[in-house]
Amino acid sequence: MFINLKRSFTTQAMKNHNFCLNLLIIGFFLILQPVIFGLYAQQIPGFVTDTSKRSIELSELIDGGPGKDGIPSVDNPSFVSQEEASNWLEPNEPVIALVIDGVARAYPIQVLIWHEIANDVVSGVPVAVTFCPLCYSAIVFDRRIDGETHEFGVSGFLRHSDMIMYDRNTESLWQQFSGEALVGYYTGNELTIIPSQLISFEQFRQSYPDADVMSRETGHQRNYGENPYAGYDDINNTPFLLDKDELTDKLPPMEKVIGVRAGRSTKAYPYSITSVEHVLHDEINGEPIVIFHVKGMASAMDNRRIDQSRDDGATGVFSPVIDGEMLDFEWKNGNINDTQTSSTWAISGKAVSGPMEGEQLETKTFGDYFSFAWMVFYPETVLYQ
Repeated sequence: MFINLKRSFTTQAMKNHNFCLNLLIIGFFLILQPVIFGLYAQQIPGFVTDTSKRSIELSELIDGGPGKDGIPSVDNPSFVSQEEASNWLEPNEPVIALVIDGVARAYPIQVLIWHEIANDVVSGVPVAVTFCPLCYSAIVFDRRIDGETHEFGVSGFLRHSDMIMYDRNTESLWQQFSGEALVGYYTGNELTIIPSQLISFEQFRQSYPDADVMSRETGHQRNYGENPYAGYDDINNTPFLLDKDELTDKLPPMEKVIGVRAGRSTKAYPYSITSVEHVLHDEINGEPIVIFHVKGMASAMDNRRIDQSRDDGATGVFSPVIDGEMLDFEWKNGNINDTQTSSTWAISGKAVSGPMEGEQLETKTFGDYFSFAWMVFYPETVLYQ
């Protein structure tokens, strides 16, 4: 009996212990429930991004439609000669011209408009060549972060109508327009922008006759040469998925501007001015610059066929100083000349004839953008009048 009574007490004690333990677990769960579900609610479906690190509210990320990698990046792109590319790339079509340590490459917009990111290596430098059609922003980044090389993809999210990229190592989310990490492990980091230029294929060939061109052999089937956003850059249009409260009345939102970055200083030059003046001398952040704008390049976002789009021209922003000498440039008889030697200069900043033939101006960090995008990301920018 004693043994049975002891067993009875032991069994009851164990039941009481388990009951208390269960109560304790339930209590902890009730206390932690808001935290647990709060953390779960902050997860981004399809991503393993560390959302506890972020500089924005996740509600600012708008689903653009295609989803993660729905717009596939081009990884390890192949290249062809200019002669071969001329079989499918028209002279007036826009390309991103990139030159690193004397090595030049062209990335056709007719390809990038369907992929938005090309992960490449140029002269030993890993780069992400990017193009967001909704902002008309062609920007090249160094893919190295703290010495580690990353590969970037298209997240499918938009913020301020601009593409959100992600790195495939940590799945941190990056703003394409600024190169800043907004959510994830790398939050607060900024990718280094590498100067590049949007010019026509013909203009590229004239300045870099031996350079290669990114191929249309991407591993994907797309209607290369066609613009899936036909008519989007009509100056009377409104930006896609952008809150009207974000717009300013300084310029029509879809007017293109030349945006120049120099340190933390920014300045915008409307096409309505530069396309008429062709050559502008100015300064930013205390440094002199010269801006070129010439005809010869089709808009990427006008006609369904890119090569049949209107001619918006190509632009360039350069330092006018060579070997310590400040050059003055002018638009004369349809050419860009320096007044010191009367040499003629191409849109790429290279002298193509005259005493300075072969000289190359230093390209500044600039780009061609819809004005709404530049104003949203740089609201304190100086607007050239």
